[in-house]
Amino acid sequence: MASEEELFASVDALLNEEPHLPPPAERARLREAAGITQARLATALKTTTQSVKNWENGRSEPKSPRLDAYQRLLKGWAAKYPAPGAAPAASVAATAPAASTELAASRVETADAPQASAVPAAAPARPAIRPAASSRRPATKKAAKPATDPRFPHGPLAVLDGDGCAYGVSGLVLDCPATTIVELVEWTLRESGLGAPKLNRYGKDSDPLIVLTAAATVKLGLPERLEGHEQRRSLRLPEDHPVVKQVAKAKWQLTQRGFGPWARIYRKAQGHERQCVQLAILSWDALDERSWPGVAEMEPADIARVLGVYAQRVITPRGSTAVSGLELMTALRPPTKPERDPETGNWISGHNPGSLGTEPMDPAPPEATPEHPVVVQSGWTGGFLNEEAYQWVRPVDSLSDEECLMPFAVGLDLNTAFLAAAARLVVGLSAPDHFVGPKFNPKIPGSWLVDLSHIELDPRLPSPFTPDGSRPTGPAWYQTHTVTYAQELGYDVHPIEAYLRRETGAYLDPWHDRLKTAYVDTLADLGVTKDLDDRQFLAAMEQHKQVAPALAAVLAAIKATVKGGVGKLRERPQGRQYKAGERWPALARPTWRPDIRAAVISKARVNMHRKLNNMAKMTGLFPLAVLSDCVVYPSPGASPLDFLPYAASGKPQPGGFRLGPTPGLAKVEGVQEMLWAIDLMEKGLNPARHIKGGDAVLDEGE
Repeated sequence: MASEEELFASVDALLNEEPHLPPPAERARLREAAGITQARLATALKTTTQSVKNWENGRSEPKSPRLDAYQRLLKGWAAKYPAPGAAPAASVAATAPAASTELAASRVETADAPQASAVPAAAPARPAIRPAASSRRPATKKAAKPATDPRFPHGPLAVLDGDGCAYGVSGLVLDCPATTIVELVEWTLRESGLGAPKLNRYGKDSDPLIVLTAAATVKLGLPERLEGHEQRRSLRLPEDHPVVKQVAKAKWQLTQRGFGPWARIYRKAQGHERQCVQLAILSWDALDERSWPGVAEMEPADIARVLGVYAQRVITPRGSTAVSGLELMTALRPPTKPERDPETGNWISGHNPGSLGTEPMDPAPPEATPEHPVVVQSGWTGGFLNEEAYQWVRPVDSLSDEECLMPFAVGLDLNTAFLAAAARLVVGLSAPDHFVGPKFNPKIPGSWLVDLSHIELDPRLPSPFTPDGSRPTGPAWYQTHTVTYAQELGYDVHPIEAYLRRETGAYLDPWHDRLKTAYVDTLADLGVTKDLDDRQFLAAMEQHKQVAPALAAVLAAIKATVKGGVGKLRERPQGRQYKAGERWPALARPTWRPDIRAAVISKARVNMHRKLNNMAKMTGLFPLAVLSDCVVYPSPGASPLDFLPYAASGKPQPGGFRLGPTPGLAKVEGVQEMLWAIDLMEKGLNPARHIKGGDAVLDEGE
């Protein structure tokens, strides 16, 4: 075997033959051609890096022939391929650590760290840049940070108006000469400089997003509105529409979603370069008012800034917030990673541990929906999981005279309760296995058939085992967290049977962490920070939507991303033509996982009941109603400070509801008179649905 000096010399010679610095994949091929194994390279780099560090710290001057050869290699690279904006000549001390880190990237990068290209490809021609018009000032004080990846100098997206102006996220305005959809796609890929780097080293870069205003939509040959009897979000251009034909004639393709409000136009990737552009058409209701309040009516420059903040903190939008929430899971936990084939020595695509893989997985019968093929074809009649969010109203006759005389009903809402439940949540990653008479294990995710009807709890609290709060009447299927809570309350559980998964992992951890940071940072931009005391927090929450309406829209979109993403894990069939037993499109993706959705909702509901139970023990107060993550309490005052438990020091008591800006803590949902709440309860209505004013949207994660 050749010495290390000869190996480095071989690599140096190979690189000297290349007219341009090759991309990382090509460098790996060259190293392989030179006969360098990963183990020897890692050892050499470790020794060399330590030597360089010692040299820099003045401990000793490197004298080894190996380091001399490596320095020569680094000097050659630094001279021939200087970094953008760097001086042509750089010292070995400054260059060596960076280059060694680049060479050893596959060995030392963490699985969840973003990985930008070390050396950009030849920059395409850039469009002319116009100064932003003074009449279109940003609506927010803080805009998305400029893109740092040299491949995407103009950020992740742009909003195109009818005058050919494409408004970017950082205030720049690009000239877009496109007059057809095909020209727009080609301009976006070749000249716009739009896109975003991948969120995981094994993932894919985000495709550029072009948002079309109504004027731009018409200019490009599209109808201003999509009309029909179905919901507009499900409408598509017919296949014989001129624009659809134009796209096909130019050898571009549309996804199965067709040309709708969120159209994805692509060609098959060439090597590592993706060729795909995402379009969002505002006048076709691409930005739903509930998820993006007021955004569709903003000026193009402001729309770009709002979507840019979301793209920077969450992900470049790829559809509805629900779709983006699901896509974020995959972007942070890619299904595959490169690995070396032991037989051929070639790099192949292998399974990424901790991900859901590339193939869809059928659920256990009790985890499926009644129309699922697993249920219909097997004739399953054994019941289903009913892990849903709370919809409970306390019986009016259980109210005491003291409670009825309370002047106010105060609603508390838990911040992103589903997101809080996703934290450190262990879920199944493999297919379910059936067990009869298993011993319950709270560490194994799955579905358990257990009889919890013997558990008797205070009737002034909802049962933690059913969404409507009623006491179970016999054996039923429960997710692991629900059964674990029964044990926590002091009751024995004896499962009759179970569907369990042997391979487990905290699949949602990076998803939770990114969305939590986005939520907390956006609230902080609106003046609601972690250092506020409870009174200051309540005052800040009263005003935060007026501080910056655009950022308030980003906050609403982040919350919708959480609930929608969880709901997409069990997307039901759509359309009047569907027949039970047929497979629907959502079943073809690995992220159709109703068991994971059940785990999130089960944990969220258990968390809610635990707080309700602790509140009753600490204060003697019982709720009037619960709706998903909102609870209504009778109160002697119009503020939650009048009934929440505090220690003598003034600090909130642990275990109950606490005010604050982070997921799982509470904020005020609304305040009404107690007589108003009692009147609704007598009519069989839920005060938690209406306490905010109007009709609160109950989102069960569906």
